[in-house]
Amino acid sequence: MKLFVAQSAYSDLEEIRKYYEGEGVPHVGTQFLSAIIGRIEGLKDNPDIGRVVPEFGEERIRELIHSPFRIVYLREVNSIHVIRIWRSERLLKMPDNET
Repeated sequence: MKLFVAQSAYSDLEEIRKYYEGEGVPHVGTQFLSAIIGRIEGLKDNPDIGRVVPEFGEERIRELIHSPFRIVYLREVNSIHVIRIWRSERLLKMPDNET
């Protein structure tokens, strides 16, 4: 199973690091990043371990919860695409289509 991480997810990880650094507890940020990366790596062997994202209800849009974060990924037949890593209380929504 191939694993891809979108630039948006890398940016989310950097924001997490910066947040905890700014709070004066960079070691907490480092611990979160290590744990999140470990969870992402685990998707290669267990791609269906995450639940379907409730806001979408679509089988291929899934998430792992690593409190207080949501690791959102797209489950394809032969690949996984990690797309966002957000605070768990943040609701996901699709952009409105303007016609």
